Parts: sequence; structure tokens; C-alpha cells
Amino acid sequence: MGILLPDPGLVFWTTLSFLTLLLILRKYAWKPILRALRVREEYIEFSLRDAENAKIELQKLDETQKQMLESANAEKDALIKEAREIRNQIIAEAKSSAQAESAKIIEQTRQQIQNEKAEAMAGIRKQIGLLSLEIAEKILREQMKDASKQKALIDQYLEDVSFN
Repeated sequence: MGILLPDPGLVFWTTLSFLTLLLILRKYAWKPILRALRVREEYIEFSLRDAENAKIELQKLDETQKQMLESANAEKDALIKEAREIRNQIIAEAKSSAQAESAKIIEQTRQQIQNEKAEAMAGIRKQIGLLSLEIAEKILREQMKDASKQKALIDQYLEDVSFN
């Protein structure tokens, strides 16, 4: 039973040394330890506030970024729409000017063809007239060789003239 029952002297000296240790710790170490704990607690609270502020700031920046992206997308869409409208307008103007130019060229070509046709017809008429005169001259020379034929031809022309 000696092992289970403590010696009263041992209990006394253990209690005395524990109380002495408590007094020394209270006088020299307790205040710096509590101060360090308070400083640490304040630092943790400050860090938590900073983290919360940083989180709020990050949310604000995220929202700003979203707004800027939406604004940029809207501006991009507007620019694309404007570019398409300008492109369509340029294409329409190019088509209309090309049609007008082609109509002008076609009209000029028709006019040129008409002029060339008229010139060709005039040239053909002139050639026909000259050929007719040459043929008539040859025929008249042949018929004018003989005096009786000359008289008969003159009489015939006089009859034709009186009828016309």
C-alpha cells in the first residue's frame, strides 16, 4: 500500500514548489505572455479585417471588370454592326455605280454600232451608186455605138420622163 499513498512531506514540498513557480510566473512571465496573446489576437483580428476588405475590394474589382467587359462587348457589337452597314452601303453604291457605268457603256456601244452601221450603209450606198453608174456607163457606151440605138434610147427616155 505504500505505492498508492503519497508521503505527506512530498505533497508539502510539491505544493510549495508549485505555488512558488506560480508566483514567479505571475510576477515576471504572466503579463508578457498575456500581452503577447493580446497582440497576437489583435493581429489576427486585423488580418481578418484586411482579408474581408480585400475580399470586398476583389468583388468590386470583379464587378467593375464584368461591367467593362459588357461595355466592351456592347461597343464591339456596335462597331461590327456599323462596319457591316458601311460595307453593305459601299457594296450597294458600287453595284449602282457599276450598273450605271455598264448602262452608259452599253448605250455608248449601241450608239457607236448605230453610227458604224449608218456609215457602212452610206458606204454601201455610195459603192452601189458608183457601181450602178459604171454599169450604166458601160451599158450606155455599148448602146451608143450605133446611131439607131442612140435614137431609140433617147425616145424611150423621153417617154419615161413624160410619164414620171
